Amino acid sequence: MAEKADLLALLAEMKKSMEKGQEEMRKGQEEMRKGQEEMKNEIQTHVENKVGEIKDHVNSCIEKIEEDVQSVRREIGEVKGEVERKIEEVKEKVQVKIGDLEKRLSELEDRPINFPVNPDLTYSRPTVKSLTFDGQTSWTVFKTQFNVVSSANGWNNRVKASQLVASLRGSAAEVLQGIPSDKLTDLMAIENALEARFGDSHLTQFYRTDLKTRRQKPGESLQVLASDVERLMSLAYAECPQDVRDSLAVQYFVDAIRDEDTQHATRLMDAKDLKSALAYSMKYEAAKTVSKASRNVRSIEVEDGTGKEKDEKFDCLLKTLEKLLNSHVAGKKNTPRRNPNVTCWKCNKKGHVQRECQTISNNQEN
Repeated sequence: MAEKADLLALLAEMKKSMEKGQEEMRKGQEEMRKGQEEMKNEIQTHVENKVGEIKDHVNSCIEKIEEDVQSVRREIGEVKGEVERKIEEVKEKVQVKIGDLEKRLSELEDRPINFPVNPDLTYSRPTVKSLTFDGQTSWTVFKTQFNVVSSANGWNNRVKASQLVASLRGSAAEVLQGIPSDKLTDLMAIENALEARFGDSHLTQFYRTDLKTRRQKPGESLQVLASDVERLMSLAYAECPQDVRDSLAVQYFVDAIRDEDTQHATRLMDAKDLKSALAYSMKYEAAKTVSKASRNVRSIEVEDGTGKEKDEKFDCLLKTLEKLLNSHVAGKKNTPRRNPNVTCWKCNKKGHVQRECQTISNNQEN
């Protein structure tokens, strides 16, 4: 019983302790709740104070900006007024100047002109009359002449177009019917239409064939032959570079030479352009003619039995010149110029091509 009583007493004491602890816990929670409320109030108060300060600062900034804007507006208004005053002053001055100039011009118009003309200060552009084109002559030649005339007269494209239209005659003028009326002042459109009708660009192959078959005619001089080869080259190879045209012109000119000796000597000379080939061939032809004349003169002197000593000296000199010429030609012959196995398509012989075939030259001479 005593132990039971002690246990009950212990339980009662523990119960009191628990009640006391719970009471203290409630007090602590109330104190914590009060502390939180106080802290919340303090934070809210601090935030409200800061927001108020920021609002005051922003309002003060806005007021300052508005004052600055008003100040700028006032300054702009002042500047605008000043500018308008300056403009009015300038307008008045300009009007006064214009009035003075008009007055002076009227005085000059009323004053008689007695100034002599100074020929050193006057210049008039020379006027070159435009040519006419009827479609019967070469369009390329006419176009070249027309460009020279237009350049000398200082025409622009619009004037060139009107002058070109006015220069057309006959079938050439009929081309204008196929051009729209709004394009009759377009130089490019008119030139393209004339080029399509009368141009010779489609005859390129014909001119090249004519070049290949061109041969020196009996009695035709080397100068005339070279001039014709140069003309055909400009028509057949207009788009080729100049160095290629020069090389081809030399080949066609040499092939066209009628005299075999002159042709062979000019070919061995290996000229770079047509001018050099023509000069060399003319020198060779002149030397050959002089040599023949000298032989005839020598034979006449021998038959007459006079001037034997002179004839012997001249004959010795002539033989020396011929030996030098033959050695020069032989040296050129020994120089390999092409593959010796090449075969001619005309005579089926080796050592040359169809363009250099002597059979063709012999047939043409016969």
